[in-house]
Amino acid sequence: MSHPFDSLTPDLVLDAVESLGYLSDARVLALNSYENRVYQVGIEDEQPLIAKFYRPQRWSDAAIREEHAFSLELADCEVPVVAPLARDGETLFEHAGFRFALFPRRGGRAPEPGNLDQLYRLGGLLGRLHAVGASRPFEHREELTVANFGHDSLATLLDGGFIPKSLLPAYESVARDLLARLDALFGSTSYRTIRIHGDCHPGNLLCRDEAFHIVDLDDCRMGPAVQDLWMMLAGDRQERLGQLAELMDGYQEFHDFDPRQLALIEGLRALRLIHYSAWLARRWDDPAFPPSFPWFGTERYWGDQILTLREQRAALDEEPLRLF
Repeated sequence: MSHPFDSLTPDLVLDAVESLGYLSDARVLALNSYENRVYQVGIEDEQPLIAKFYRPQRWSDAAIREEHAFSLELADCEVPVVAPLARDGETLFEHAGFRFALFPRRGGRAPEPGNLDQLYRLGGLLGRLHAVGASRPFEHREELTVANFGHDSLATLLDGGFIPKSLLPAYESVARDLLARLDALFGSTSYRTIRIHGDCHPGNLLCRDEAFHIVDLDDCRMGPAVQDLWMMLAGDRQERLGQLAELMDGYQEFHDFDPRQLALIEGLRALRLIHYSAWLARRWDDPAFPPSFPWFGTERYWGDQILTLREQRAALDEEPLRLF
């Protein structure tokens, strides 16, 4: 069966961009993106543009416009973010059945793991993001919960037959046990949900000319602030404590942080692990996925996942990171 993205040819990409009044130089470069399709398109006598074509049936138009509005709100508050370009007040466009948006090209490099100076500056950037994010809720974008990131993801994996039969009992057992622990953890921890980036790994915080900027708000949603912070930490416990201190020093110059949320870090890590496997399963009919993730579905992959989830279950018994 064909996939909707099969008809997204270079000519269609050029036609879509030119439908908004731009004159392309016919150069199209596919960028590394799986959830959507993203291209750099050359423009005559101007800087290239980035054209993002949204995966059909993933987000509603209202949800995409809400993402765009959040980006523009951040930009208006001088938070460095790559926001979509508008034409006659509109940022979401349609061409040949595809919804798309255009962005200015902004390159950069990811932060250096463990660099304390960079963590201080990243903390300030994320504090500014959350100060804006806390000002009002999303209306059309979902909240990060154990139900949708955890239980729904496990159901996808079990119902789709993606786990080898030899490993299915072990995976299901550890995943269900872990999710029961997460239900209790999130139910007993007091935290406020705000508008967050949602997928704030270091590759979405890029540095150029010694300044950081935020990219790719495609996964923005309601959630605890710590979801945008924990992926900045790496190494053993002592290293992470030092990194957390620098991150928080920068963050709290712009926004207050409730330290009770630190208890959620290992739970959020567990949800990300299960959700990632389910994401691959949900996208397996996309022809871009099997050649890009050939190890998915192998016994080695699922054996590693079982071990990782067991380690994550043990991590929930450890004392949470604390601010000093």
